[in-house]
Amino acid sequence: MILSVRELLDALGDPKATETFSAALGEPLLAVEVADGASAAGLAAIVDPSRSAVDLRALPCAVVLSVPDPAVFTGSGHVPLLLGDVLLTEDPDAPRPYVTPDDGIAGGLAALTAVADAAPIAAASLALLLRGAEGPDVPVGLAAESAAYSALQSGSEFTRWRSRRPAKPADADPQRVHVERVGDVLRVTLARPRRRNAIDAAMRDALADAFSVAVADPDLTVELRGDGPDFCAGGDLDEFGSRPDPALGHLIRLTRSPARLLHSVAARTTAYLHGACLGGGIELPAFAGRVVAAPDASTGLPEVGLGLIPGAGGTVSLPRRIGRQRTAWIGLSGRRVDALLALEWGLVDAVEDTPPT
Repeated sequence: MILSVRELLDALGDPKATETFSAALGEPLLAVEVADGASAAGLAAIVDPSRSAVDLRALPCAVVLSVPDPAVFTGSGHVPLLLGDVLLTEDPDAPRPYVTPDDGIAGGLAALTAVADAAPIAAASLALLLRGAEGPDVPVGLAAESAAYSALQSGSEFTRWRSRRPAKPADADPQRVHVERVGDVLRVTLARPRRRNAIDAAMRDALADAFSVAVADPDLTVELRGDGPDFCAGGDLDEFGSRPDPALGHLIRLTRSPARLLHSVAARTTAYLHGACLGGGIELPAFAGRVVAAPDASTGLPEVGLGLIPGAGGTVSLPRRIGRQRTAWIGLSGRRVDALLALEWGLVDAVEDTPPT
């Protein structure tokens, strides 16, 4: 659904607006066109409780602001930063948190709409979760993410995806992570190259063990790498949904949390990315204090397409680097971010031809 600001103001005057714009009732995405200064001023009025019965941020759907020219907000404060889940523009020089798709606003909206239509509950869940991502501290954010992830594991969208790709037993290779200490450097290498370093429960536990070593020894610095052609292609799809109790899985994720431990040693950690860095393959390294990407590095958050949301800490780590709106764009559009754009946004801190080995 695409509305003008005037139409949006009229709609939000109805106390039942959350029923009109709800993924649960068939409206997973609301797009609002902010075409000129008058529209920008009208949008600013939404934060005034006397002008609207429902805050735009309360709507249980993803909200996209289409702003061809961000200059229309000159003198209007930072309303778009507060209200939109994704901010699309056609201005290539627009600052954070705007996104300028290569195929323009129309192409960006088409990508967002396709994902939201295919997995409306997961898409809305990600948008709503990210609205609070820049506020809570890391443990609180990780707990909220994990709870939402577990709920979606029991949902119809993920069940439908899982039925098309039944879970399989874990492979017999016992090694998931190679840990080596060289002086005061702890080298942690994802060591499952035949599976593109996909993260399963065994790798999660091995990473938690490795980062615990660094937490216990404040003199250690950490280098995080991936063996093979890809740093990490994300979670192990063969294992997704194989645990019979999503509620218990929620507590297990918080008990054995590589994300929380890595955050604890972030100031001492450098992550080196290359190839595919998808799902957990960007969610975890984004916690590192320094992230170095090879030119071929490609990042993305594909979980919504599976009926899920990021579950390895990405709703916490990415917003702290690039803001919640650009995080939402990556997760809701299904598109990847190349190394140079990741550098421009601050998702990585450097692009180097050959990361150190």
